[in-house]
Amino acid sequence: MTAQSGAAFLLKIGDGQASPTYATVAGLRTTQMSVAGEMVAVTTKDSGGWRELLSGAGTRSVSVAGAGVFTGSAAEARLKANALAGTIDSYELAFDGGERMRGRFLITKLDYAGDYNGERSYTLALESSGQVASL
Repeated sequence: MTAQSGAAFLLKIGDGQASPTYATVAGLRTTQMSVAGEMVAVTTKDSGGWRELLSGAGTRSVSVAGAGVFTGSAAEARLKANALAGTIDSYELAFDGGERMRGRFLITKLDYAGDYNGERSYTLALESSGQVASL
């Protein structure tokens, strides 16, 4: 197995339609994704002292974080509008090799920063709302 390029991990935002078209959020330099789940224990006295878990139970979530340089793209403007309004929207994560994940996310953090005579940068965090599908 060969190493995959981190530059090919892209965050894309939908256009708000029922069958969305996705646009890449420009300027992202770093991205990170976490998949988490809460478990449901079904341990009984017959478990022999070992914890047993119920497969497929509990809640699962996907968290996405990124940082980049502000370029003023339409995708970034939509992202900012969603953050200000608290809107849940469709997003896509695209990976090297063509794998994609799609779902609806809420922006839980959007920070802007800038230096005098420097570029304006931002960091963001998204949390899934509902199922995230691997395509």
